Amino acid sequence: MPARVSGVGTSVPPRVMTNDELSKIVDTSDEWIFSHTGIKSRHIAADDVAASDLGLEAAQAALGSAGVEPESIDMILLATSTPDYPSMPATASIIQDRLGAGNAGAMDISVACSGFVYGLGTAAAFINSGQSSCILVIGSEVYSKIINWADRNSCVLFGDGAGAVVVQATTDAGISDTVLHSVGSGALSLYRPVGGSRESCLPSTPDSRTKLHMEGRQVYNFAVQAIIDTVEEILGRNNLTIADVNHVVAHQANVRIIDAACKRAGYPSDIFFKNIEHYANTSAASIPIALNDMEQQGLLGPGDTVITVGFGAGLTYGGNLLTWG
Repeated sequence: MPARVSGVGTSVPPRVMTNDELSKIVDTSDEWIFSHTGIKSRHIAADDVAASDLGLEAAQAALGSAGVEPESIDMILLATSTPDYPSMPATASIIQDRLGAGNAGAMDISVACSGFVYGLGTAAAFINSGQSSCILVIGSEVYSKIINWADRNSCVLFGDGAGAVVVQATTDAGISDTVLHSVGSGALSLYRPVGGSRESCLPSTPDSRTKLHMEGRQVYNFAVQAIIDTVEEILGRNNLTIADVNHVVAHQANVRIIDAACKRAGYPSDIFFKNIEHYANTSAASIPIALNDMEQQGLLGPGDTVITVGFGAGLTYGGNLLTWG
């Protein structure tokens, strides 16, 4: 049975931090941040808000968009690299309980910024197999809890937010392909030694071991090639050309990464949606937040061919091919 995205929703904290405000914390400027990343502002969660809080709100919005009740959900897949607690319990289970989805299984997907495409592919596989008919896929991140605010090379890049989609069985076209890859040799170029986002809310926050560590240049080079490799693999597997694609929704990590991939591969840049200016890098939440923005702006039409591309810690990357509507 094919699977399709039937609803989308988001949740972002009301607190907005501009580049000018950030320049009062570290030695940087609005001009430098925007010219190097495409970011103008980001949303920052309150001290007592963790990944499950934003994920729950995004899930409720997606269910409302799809017209689906929580009891109809068979599975909740939560992509996050800032879980409420390290390792266990699954943050997805916390959301499942608070949502009232009493019939749903729940599990976390921990591949950072690639998490949503992994989750969407997993949801499609469950539905294709006939084991499920309605799955909630969520990306929720609170990177403000784990970034080092003294490191101007990384703290300017990230923001908080959540996005979710409802994936349901359909008789029409929907999620038709997924490619997933890992380059584990680069695992320590982007990692966090210990901690959870709920723990990081406490006054007794541990030392720098709870903070994000990133080798920026290595991750940048990997990401540019990951976009190209993913798009080319999806096109080749499905006998398509880039001219057949209406939208590419890539992980919003840095506008320079997307622009460099387009230039290197010769892709038309106008098919790549970009909203990083207002959100910064929200990791696993960036693609569903982008899909929601596109829907709200009337950019997604029934029958549109969409490729999603994620890349992040692991190092992992991949993408999905779907028909919208």
